[in-house]
Amino acid sequence: MEKVSFGFTDVSPQEKTHLVGDVFRRVASRYDLMNDAMSGGLHRLWKDDFVRLVQPKTGEHILDMAGGTGDIAFRLAKYGADVTVADINPAMLEVGKKRAIARSIHNLVWQEEDAETLSFDDNVFDAYTIAFGIRNVTHIQKALDEALRVLKVGGRFFCMEFSQTKWSGFSDLYKIYSTHIVPKIGQILANDEGSYRYLVESIERFPNIEKFADMIKTAGFVQVRARPILGGLVAIHSGWKV
Repeated sequence: MEKVSFGFTDVSPQEKTHLVGDVFRRVASRYDLMNDAMSGGLHRLWKDDFVRLVQPKTGEHILDMAGGTGDIAFRLAKYGADVTVADINPAMLEVGKKRAIARSIHNLVWQEEDAETLSFDDNVFDAYTIAFGIRNVTHIQKALDEALRVLKVGGRFFCMEFSQTKWSGFSDLYKIYSTHIVPKIGQILANDEGSYRYLVESIERFPNIEKFADMIKTAGFVQVRARPILGGLVAIHSGWKV
């Protein structure tokens, strides 16, 4: 029987999909708090940098996958792009819709989608973005294959995800912080230590920068590049469909 990782535990694919869904239902209303805990608040700057690398343009059609709360979509929309915000979790999408209304952003499309089996036709989008979401997908390669399928020829893929830093001293410090402190933050501020512990563990089980780049190439993307941040604690991967 096939097993996939849910943090440090191996479960069936169906179990992982269900368990990850539960995690994000619980943290949806505190998503910014979660990202602040994981990144020390730096995720806001990283997302600004990420969107600058995407170089969205007026009239482009962009799919922001796993983007339920709108953090990336709001930034893309500022450049005039037409953004479809897709997420498997309706609770995350509801948070994003409320945030969009509060910010008077009305030109986004919100859609419940599974990254592994997108409902869109082939060759639809100019760009596909996913930030801090792909490590929670049950079958990552399937999601990458789908990203290639829905992009137009000449379309670009951008993914930002936590990875493993190669700065040895910093790596040790972050491991202590993430393993022992982040779950406690989750317990104190969100009464949910378990979800935060999973999120930390999911980073350690995620392929390193080189392996993930190979997976993107396997999907069929070319000119695959990886831009490490903080020695690889976070990495922005990109590729093109030709």
